[in-house]
Order: sequence, then C-alpha cells, then structure tokens
Amino acid sequence: MGFGTIFATIALFMIIGVTSYFAFTSAIFSVDTLSHSLKVANGKQNERIKTEIEIVDISVDDAQEINVTINNSGHTKILKSEFKHMDVFVYYDVTGAAEGYVFKWVPYTEELPPENDHWTVVDIAPDSINPGIFDPDEQMRIWIRVFPRIELGTTGWLKVVTPNGVSASKYFNV
Repeated sequence: MGFGTIFATIALFMIIGVTSYFAFTSAIFSVDTLSHSLKVANGKQNERIKTEIEIVDISVDDAQEINVTINNSGHTKILKSEFKHMDVFVYYDVTGAAEGYVFKWVPYTEELPPENDHWTVVDIAPDSINPGIFDPDEQMRIWIRVFPRIELGTTGWLKVVTPNGVSASKYFNV
C-alpha cells in the first residue's frame, strides 16, 4: 500500500511536469508569433506615416482626358512595379445623362487601350536619381481617360491612393 501511494505521487508529478512543459512551450510559441505579427504591423504603419502625396494640379482636356500632377512630399518612394497597385477614383457629371454624377475606379495600364477607362504615368520629374521610381520631392504627371465624357461647366472630384493606403484628393472644374 505504501508503494502505490509513492507511485501515484511520482506519476502525478510527472503529469504536472509534462503539462507545465507543454503549456510553457506553447505560451512561448504564441508570444513569438504575436511579436512577429506586431513587428510586421508596426513596419507597415511606419511606412504609412512616412508616405505623403499631394495633388498639385488637375486639368481636363476634351472633357474625357484628365491630366494630374502629383507631388511626393513624404519620405517613401513608390516603385514602378507598384504603380499598378495605386488606385485612382473619379467623381464627375456625365455628359447628357439623366442620372447625373458617376463615381468610378479607373484602372492603371502601361499601354493605352483605345476606348476604356484607364490611367497611365506620363513622366516623373526630376527623375535623375532613380529613373522610373517616384521618389520623395519628385512630381509625377498622370493621364486619365474616362468614358463617358465629363459634362462641361461642372465640378468633379479626383482621389489618388498609394499602394499602402495613403491618399490625396482634390476638386476640379471642367
């Protein structure tokens, strides 16, 4: 009877020890995973804080072609490969439409399709340090084509969003 009590006590301590080991190991693994996730989220937030763009000028030609000048006034560069991840939104009054205003997302393209909504980069100036990259203190001119045409004599709105979610918007007159 004394041996059974000793055996049960040893077995209980072993079960408690193994359970504690697994609980401690899983807690360390969880903390490590959480700290890595927090580092990644912190890095993305830090990049957003350093990113700033402003729309300097908007002009409309032929009521469907919009020329926009954007200034990179932050500390983050936008690579040419990231242009396709930028979003452009336009809100305007449609010519001859009873519906009135339309809000649309305009996709990026490097080639100019003949008859679709699209935007493309015309040039970046001055672009002598990193050609093709939208660096801080540079201006990028983009060209936007929208269908149907914009009603003459109306006010529209344009918004440009960077790949990390920072945006700039501005009203324009046609």
